[in-house]
Amino acid sequence: MGSIKDKVAIIGMGCTPFGDLWKMGVSDLIINSAYEAYEDAGVGPKDIEAVFVGNVSSSMWTGATVTEALQLDKIPATRLENNCASGAEALRVGAFSVAAGVYDMVLCAGFEKLKDYGSGALEMPGGLHPITVVGSAPGSFAKSAVQYFEKYKIPFDKGKEMLARIAVKNHANGALHPKAHFKRAITLETALKAPIIAWPLGLFDCCPVTDGGSAAIITTAEKAKAMKVPHALIKGLGLSVGRIDPFKGKFRSDVDITFWDETWVAAQQVYAQAGIKDPRKEIGSAEVHDCFTITELVIYESLGFCPRGTGPAEVEKGSFELTGDLPVNTDGGLKSFGHPVGASGLRMVYELYNQQLGRADKRQLKNPKIGLAHSQGGTPGMFQASVTLIGPGAN
Repeated sequence: MGSIKDKVAIIGMGCTPFGDLWKMGVSDLIINSAYEAYEDAGVGPKDIEAVFVGNVSSSMWTGATVTEALQLDKIPATRLENNCASGAEALRVGAFSVAAGVYDMVLCAGFEKLKDYGSGALEMPGGLHPITVVGSAPGSFAKSAVQYFEKYKIPFDKGKEMLARIAVKNHANGALHPKAHFKRAITLETALKAPIIAWPLGLFDCCPVTDGGSAAIITTAEKAKAMKVPHALIKGLGLSVGRIDPFKGKFRSDVDITFWDETWVAAQQVYAQAGIKDPRKEIGSAEVHDCFTITELVIYESLGFCPRGTGPAEVEKGSFELTGDLPVNTDGGLKSFGHPVGASGLRMVYELYNQQLGRADKRQLKNPKIGLAHSQGGTPGMFQASVTLIGPGAN
């Protein structure tokens, strides 16, 4: 597998506030995030040669949703969908087009308007697939939590407290970000006493359904340097898509769903591209797909941040807190910042980008090093996992 390490630069990013945005429509989300990115990069609509947009459910199913909102007439515009990894996919494909020399400057965007559509994100229709059935996201991930506790001999009360600590961490970080959906810290007691959604997952173990938009403007590394604008460089782009196997998949109780194989594969792709040998030491911070607290726990191990079964001990030590040796979800993650599905992947990069440029305010890390963004769609047994690495740009 080849690499486009340091060939593509992010020169501008934008992100709307996430939350219950009843007064904003789809076009507002796109316009607000894109124009923040324009201003950040010091460019305008006429500089954009193509658009790549990630969206799952709240568009006209084409790239025209973005070009209409931004009045970008008759330029290439492509809508990409890869479940919760859709926003990351827009950046991945856009970066490849720039690295290939097809375009000099493109806009990558992601958005979702879930609140107006009445989506509770609990149901998971199987569509036309011959095997999948209707289920619920909390129920699917709750099974992973139960199996994890049993596999590693963790008493259920201790396991539930460990997951609650992840929720407390992410709420504390989200409280420091003015654009987060939930800007309120919570106590361990509050998390533990919350209503159960799908045992052992309580209310604060689950991310919210959210409206929001995010955008990035990317160009070649050479052009970014010539423009003399602050920027970050893409170090690696990985994607791994699993499949449903009726003999090995999520519908068999004897199948191990305590490790995300697709995330491991995507991570190994980007580590190879960037030349990373020890992610725990070489990654400065990570934004990961914490749709549920158990998901974040398993992600620690699936990204190689710690050996299998040792995530709980790392949580206990505070390793992934803002003051830990590898901060995870410094902006609050999906749990606190929110999860407008198509926008989340680029929102993660937005936080890493601001960390690289020293703009993260109270969340700013002393040494961001290389930042990792991880998006993951699907359910245990079949995921679409995306991993992106970004690092400092040339002076």
